[in-house]
Amino acid sequence: MTTTEEAVGRPRRYVLLMGVALTALVVDFLTKEWALAALTPGEFVDVIGEFLQFTLVFNTGAAFSLGTGYTWLFTIISTVVVLAIGYMGWRVRSPWWGVTLGLMLGGAAGNLIDRFFRPPGPFEGAVVDFLSVPNWPVFNIADSCVVVGAVLVVVLTFKGINLDGTPASDENAGGTTGADRPEQTEDRNDDAEGKAETDAERGESGDGPGEGRDQ
Repeated sequence: MTTTEEAVGRPRRYVLLMGVALTALVVDFLTKEWALAALTPGEFVDVIGEFLQFTLVFNTGAAFSLGTGYTWLFTIISTVVVLAIGYMGWRVRSPWWGVTLGLMLGGAAGNLIDRFFRPPGPFEGAVVDFLSVPNWPVFNIADSCVVVGAVLVVVLTFKGINLDGTPASDENAGGTTGADRPEQTEDRNDDAEGKAETDAERGESGDGPGEGRDQ
């Protein structure tokens, strides 16, 4: 069975992808609503000493409070990312890629909902952040999903696993035929021409002594 046939034979993982995305989206939304109800801006609540704390922050920038002041731009970027992952996800047949893209889709969508529906208004809404660790900007569940998804993308790419679940090495192995590498064909033609010239020279050198002996 060829690599293409194996890929076609694998079930699509779109349902898995969307299930992971929906789970991440719901968890992110519920935890943000809890933070809004239970925390006061500027207050720090110890969870694991000072290693993990809850504190309510409204972020108008990108993930981890980066790029504050460009909310509209990050809203557009997040919208494009969500649509791109949703479209690309239809090609996924690898369960690992399904989980990976699902985490990224759910995380991006979670913060995008904040930008659309939270104050001060559409495209300028502030994202709710409430998780704090030392030497790191305050973040939320959506940010965590995006980061974990990004790490998994690097791991899957490094391991050579395609979206359809087939190893990337199979594609490389299938692309090394003579038809795919014209330089090899040219080299073989040159070798054949060189051999023909050598045979011709040997034939000419053999004719001279033969003619002398006949005389």
